[in-house]
Amino acid sequence: MLSSVTPIPPLSDLLDTARVVSLPMRVRFRGVTARETVVFHGPAGWGEFGPFTEYEDAEAASWLRAGIEVAWTGFPDPVRTRVPVNATVPAVPAERVPEVLAGYGGAVHAVKIKVAERGQSLADDVARVAAVRAALPDAQLRVDANMGWSEDDAVCALTTLSEFELAYAEQPVATVPGLANVRRRLRDAGNKLLIAADESVRKAQDPLAVARADAADLIVVKVAPLGGVRRALEIVAQAGLPAVVSSAIDSSVGIRAGVALAAALPELPYACGLGTLSLMTADVTAEPLRPVDGYLPVRDVAVSEDLLTEHAVTGPRRDWWLERISRTYEVLRGGDVETAEGADTTHG
Repeated sequence: MLSSVTPIPPLSDLLDTARVVSLPMRVRFRGVTARETVVFHGPAGWGEFGPFTEYEDAEAASWLRAGIEVAWTGFPDPVRTRVPVNATVPAVPAERVPEVLAGYGGAVHAVKIKVAERGQSLADDVARVAAVRAALPDAQLRVDANMGWSEDDAVCALTTLSEFELAYAEQPVATVPGLANVRRRLRDAGNKLLIAADESVRKAQDPLAVARADAADLIVVKVAPLGGVRRALEIVAQAGLPAVVSSAIDSSVGIRAGVALAAALPELPYACGLGTLSLMTADVTAEPLRPVDGYLPVRDVAVSEDLLTEHAVTGPRRDWWLERISRTYEVLRGGDVETAEGADTTHG
């Protein structure tokens, strides 16, 4: 088994190379129209630190751990040269679905559709999923509720949405017992829709609780929230469930880490949620990792100094991100991340 312990460099090495950027998005996603994130450089390449702004430092520490792994350790050996990816349709009105799908290059074989958006209705979800199915009659569809339903609402909604021949439903409710109950109730009603766990894995103190409770048929894994590629590989192996690799709305630097995880998994039965750069109008590289005909190549990313400058965040907002790195670094120093032998971990 690959070790998930990553040596931690001096904080000064992170701060000296850190570049804070703001990347505009084509559509509003998670309530924002621009994605702020940080990239930094180490001996193995560029890493990314982009936890969403509402995350506390303890949760953000896994994201810093993952970025450090990429920049200082690199990736495990791949077992495939490309990975299948799905398109992602945010909770947009149904009439905007063709516009969103047009942002993906070439053929689209699978689509993840956001549902259960606050302030919207089941009718909105049905219209959105119907629009995707009409546009792509042969594609594999999955819906993602991001914990937005109660158990009763989830059973009702998924029963209705199943008419569109969904492959699976991602995190319909918030808790592991809730997932188990929704899954059981659907089965009891003769509905064999698969249930996937996302937040119950990546935001949980115990990411294996889902597997032990028989609460899901597959798990969604993301490199940054789980603390790195190698730790994610360990979790998938221990869970014993099929895995879907997804992104956290990253730049190509973060997407590259997701591709590395997907490329290293022994089996990859589902298309991955790594095509999210198609939701953005800018990147930190002149050759973004965007899918073509439903696949991403396993390749490195050349970060552009010109693009880092063009999209740079300056002033108080830059200071906020650098201070966040410093605080999160202290969380790592007190956690399970090994300090590199002989490294100076002072703030220097």
